[in-house]
Amino acid sequence: MNREDNSINSRPLVENHSANNKRLAKNTVILYLRMMFLMAVTLYTSRVTLSALGIIDYGLYNVIGGVVAMFSFISAAMGNSSQRFIVYALGKDDLHYQRAVFTTSRIIHLCVAFAIVVLAESIGLWYMNNKMVIPDERIYAAQWVYQFSIIACFISITNVPYNALIIAHEKMSAFAWISIVDCILKLLIAFAVQIYGGDRLILYAFLFLLIYVFDRILYQYYCYKHFEETPYIGLRYIGKNIFSEIGTFAGWSLIGNLAWIGYTQGLNLVLNIFFGPAINAARGVAVQVQGAVTNFTKSFQTAINPQIVKSYASGDNQRVRSLVYTSSKFSYYLLLCMALPIMLEAESIMGIWLKEVPDHTENFVRLILLVLLVGPFENPAGQTIQATGKIKLYQIVEGGLLMSILPVSYIALKNGMVVESVFVIQFLVFVIVQFVRLLIIKKYIDLSIVDYLRNVLLPPALVTLISGSLSYLLYLSCSHSLVSTIFVSVVSFSLVLLSSYIVGVNKQERVAVNKMINKILVKIKHQ
Repeated sequence: MNREDNSINSRPLVENHSANNKRLAKNTVILYLRMMFLMAVTLYTSRVTLSALGIIDYGLYNVIGGVVAMFSFISAAMGNSSQRFIVYALGKDDLHYQRAVFTTSRIIHLCVAFAIVVLAESIGLWYMNNKMVIPDERIYAAQWVYQFSIIACFISITNVPYNALIIAHEKMSAFAWISIVDCILKLLIAFAVQIYGGDRLILYAFLFLLIYVFDRILYQYYCYKHFEETPYIGLRYIGKNIFSEIGTFAGWSLIGNLAWIGYTQGLNLVLNIFFGPAINAARGVAVQVQGAVTNFTKSFQTAINPQIVKSYASGDNQRVRSLVYTSSKFSYYLLLCMALPIMLEAESIMGIWLKEVPDHTENFVRLILLVLLVGPFENPAGQTIQATGKIKLYQIVEGGLLMSILPVSYIALKNGMVVESVFVIQFLVFVIVQFVRLLIIKKYIDLSIVDYLRNVLLPPALVTLISGSLSYLLYLSCSHSLVSTIFVSVVSFSLVLLSSYIVGVNKQERVAVNKMINKILVKIKHQ
């Protein structure tokens, strides 16, 4: 009788996992189709934009936008908080509570947006006028770019709750289509700037602002049309505890996001102080490559993040561990497929992609991709900690370590080290931080460090060693021509896939991969 009861009780859980896996697979496919398109368009847009603006103006736009982004870390913290609490609200199946959470999120984001405008127009404006290295003839344009960037930042912050709502509902098709439209508009802007006879930098910044306005309208319209919790319910219907919960969670998240700003936009400003806007252009190009490659893992992880939160909320720690293990490995393999060919053929690819390649770009690209390879292991672990809601220790320790990147990089450059050293410092700190994350999540999901090392880190290490060694030997033996670049890229990509399949997955994962391949082949056969 007990056995029968257990069987009956376990059936809904199995069925629920099956439904979640199907939804996860569907969302992943949608996001990857989006990613392939966005990557191609984004990279081409960067080429056109760099050609239209020139190295100096392109570098100025990147660093000036960075000043505004310095203040947007508050928004990033609130975005994480909003998404988490919206997912939890959906799990409660209480429409009033869902509306209360979403309304609270909107109010907080609006207040934050106004606060950031004040900071940007005071401290940020002072920094730009007194500390940044800007050619005298471009100061007027820089002022306009800065003001447009502030307005864009305000709009972007107020759009965060709507973006979080779409992701929480796992409506990835809408997310994908809006992103595609956004990307096409950016490409059109690049072409428009190219044929414009006036100040191209000012026009570029203004048209980018219009895209932010368009995105804001589109996200809000979609949410109002499809989600019941979107209508504003009024402050009197919102309990103080909701403000307190979201505010406390976001407050601790601020530390981590401040650190993120420090080692991204902060480094951009430090590089500007020591080397001027030309080096910002090189870093801007490297960041564009980083963004395009990141989409290979971001798409998969965006689809899996709500599943981690929901599984933890339901007390299913076994599934949480499974999602952490699987998503970490597969995200890494997908990333390595793209990163390895680019790291090997950076000079050739940059030469083909860009008409004029800023100095240091090739080295920046290689090093930023090396840093990026730590990312697939970071997101699932970090998302698990976010799911617990117990982020105080995590944010203090992680934020403290990440914030060290900026002063250490400044000291390194001050003492005459090469510009590439900032990326090496970032990589070493990232590795340390990842092991700290593991120690923190260990107690929340009964994670075995030894098991994690054996099942999550060892297989990717073997895949990297095998595919990387063979690809590098091939690279050394080939001439540096267009044909050899294509050949090396295709072979290295294939080696990553092959070694991932042979030594990178366990028996159960290989069976799942085989089933997926067979389904694809059957569909192709019947078409």
